[in-house]
Amino acid sequence: MVDEQERLLPIANVGRIMKQILPPSAKISKEAKQTIQECATEFISFVTGEASDRCHKENRKTVNGDDICWALSNLGFDNYAEAMARYLHKYREYDRETNRNNCKNQTLATTSGDNKDDEELHFRIEERQVRQVETHQSLAPLEFQFIDKGKSSTSEPA
Repeated sequence: MVDEQERLLPIANVGRIMKQILPPSAKISKEAKQTIQECATEFISFVTGEASDRCHKENRKTVNGDDICWALSNLGFDNYAEAMARYLHKYREYDRETNRNNCKNQTLATTSGDNKDDEELHFRIEERQVRQVETHQSLAPLEFQFIDKGKSSTSEPA
């Protein structure tokens, strides 16, 4: 039983995600949380296993985001693959921009001469990095399309 629990996603996290989509007054049974916990864990394992098989065939040791998108598509989850690819693209753009800014900031810090100026510049750089992290955390979440019997509806962002 302990080994099984270690394999599963944390139940508190699953419950928190479930609550985000429900009205504030809604309750979730322990059984419902456990069912979603098992299903979500199985889904992640299923997709990751498919991506891992691809990496193994290509003699690679690291599964990356592109492998996950490929696996989702290969397993018939095209809508999820497309949403994941969009997210991955946005994440990489943000990461690239953050790294570019960090490199500029490091160059400025190493080319400065006066110690007091260096300390002030270092403080400004740290302050800018904190603002960048805060900005990243306030980015609008992605919206996903769920298709049910030919109808399309947009879910609330998670």
